[in-house]
Amino acid sequence: MVDLFELLIGKEGDKDYKKKPVIVQGITGKFGAFHTQQMLAYGTNVVAGVTPGKGGQKHAGVPIYETMNEAVSATGAKISIIFVPAKFFLSAAVEALESGIKLLIAIPEHVPVKDALTIVDLAKKKDAIVVGPNTPGIIIPGIIKIGIMPASPFKEGRIAVISRSGTLMYEVSHNLSVANFGQSICFGIGGDPINGAPLIQAFDTIRNGANIDGIVVVGEIGGDAEEMLAQHIIDTKFDKPVVAYIAGRAAPKEKRMGHAGAIVYGNYGSAESKVSMYAKANVPVAKRPAEVPMLLAGKFEKGRIK
Repeated sequence: MVDLFELLIGKEGDKDYKKKPVIVQGITGKFGAFHTQQMLAYGTNVVAGVTPGKGGQKHAGVPIYETMNEAVSATGAKISIIFVPAKFFLSAAVEALESGIKLLIAIPEHVPVKDALTIVDLAKKKDAIVVGPNTPGIIIPGIIKIGIMPASPFKEGRIAVISRSGTLMYEVSHNLSVANFGQSICFGIGGDPINGAPLIQAFDTIRNGANIDGIVVVGEIGGDAEEMLAQHIIDTKFDKPVVAYIAGRAAPKEKRMGHAGAIVYGNYGSAESKVSMYAKANVPVAKRPAEVPMLLAGKFEKGRIK
């Protein structure tokens, strides 16, 4: 299993410790250009951009290359974030992974399922992690921001947040920050039907982090990702506090709501099914985002009493 923290911040003593180089694919597009500036302002070490036909230019002081091979050769970066339309995602992602990228943040939404499956398979062969498609990205508060999330909801700390929804990741993290539960890492796995790092894989990439005291999982109705994660928590005997929130409890059954996966058939994918399975794993489920820090505080208090 790839160590996500090592990819993002490295090890003490590394020359680029907490300053891992990042490449932006599609840096000259409207969204790529804007969010590159936002990432730079946060302190992210954006070292290169890639836009075919724009090689030799610069954006916000960042050199632009024609190809990923050129950018990786020049910078040694292992992280890339993609800002290209969905129809160009496949070629951009293949180029990134073939050039040696080990962490690929896939921002585009509505990526064709076949293309997403191709990239997930290639990433496995290359021992790389793909976060997304349709992800807000990853943030380690105070250190690195690779994505489109605003900086204000997040605060340095020791709680990990994994979310199927981007905006709910912001809201839950804000509530945690207000309650003085800072975050060690927050990332959205993506709202498209195919995820490069589904809930279980996302959970496993951060579960052993020395800087994690607890984990918050933000899920939603539809599919069985939460049920499978709950069983995984039971099977692997994970003993740190875990709290969950499930969006869409009031959604009518058999009606698609928002994300492509948020559809319920009978009891399959229902909030009731997920809450029931989480209960077996001793994971309390908040009824609203503001309740998450209260449940987390309760889990820590029970741990101290023991």
